[in-house]
Amino acid sequence: MNDSPDDPLDDISRRTLAHYERNARQFFAGTIGHDVSQNIAALLGAIEAPSPFTLLDLGCGPGRDLKTFATLGHRAIGLDGSREFVTMARDYSGCEVWHQDFLHLDLPPELFDGVFANASLFHVPSRALPAVLAALHGTLKPGGVLFSSNPRGHNEEGWSGPRYGSWYDYPTWERHLAGAGFAPLYH
Repeated sequence: MNDSPDDPLDDISRRTLAHYERNARQFFAGTIGHDVSQNIAALLGAIEAPSPFTLLDLGCGPGRDLKTFATLGHRAIGLDGSREFVTMARDYSGCEVWHQDFLHLDLPPELFDGVFANASLFHVPSRALPAVLAALHGTLKPGGVLFSSNPRGHNEEGWSGPRYGSWYDYPTWERHLAGAGFAPLYH
């Protein structure tokens, strides 16, 4: 990706992340009680490697799910583009958390048994999605699993208030995944 200050994709990312920076405490208060145990179980149940797993919580926010993974005995590493979320997630979970923009991922090869992308990849503009998915595929060990949960739509993207989003139907999302080398397990 081009990282010039005039790149429209970087502008989208900066503006979306700025929203989370400004609203980090309210976001944490509003989401800390969300029950995503079904999503966590789906990821963990799909990994065929022996436990404990090394997991990447992509878009970890303030660290709710990161803490859950660590409490379950896994090596959990968070990643978020918001500096405020990175600090909050480290403090809340006690886990390692990386500050990276999704559009400029710098991930080690074949480190993770699973990537947990719970309501995070929908912020990636469609033009940048193939590169982001390729980076995620490359950071997974052979047989590793990507869990993604996205708001559904009809293949539209754009601004929803101060945040950018891409809302796909499932067939389109599956094509993006297959294009990056993923084999869908279940939907």
